[in-house]
Amino acid sequence: MFNNKGRRNVRDEIRRNVPVKEGETYTVTIEDMGRGGDGIARVEGFVVFVPETQKGETVNVKITAVKSKFAFAEKI
Repeated sequence: MFNNKGRRNVRDEIRRNVPVKEGETYTVTIEDMGRGGDGIARVEGFVVFVPETQKGETVNVKITAVKSKFAFAEKI
């Protein structure tokens, strides 16, 4: 991806490789717990933090925010 000055637009390339989208729903299994107590799940290897969950729990989540290396979700 190139911007209008002929330079690569790295931010667009990173977003293109993110497998989750804000507002989308997924069924995930909590694989680990984060330092702040949030559950950690993965969608195609991409980390998703889910509060109010326990390790081993399988939950339906809605993505609330997407960053370049991780996302936040809430249980639905």
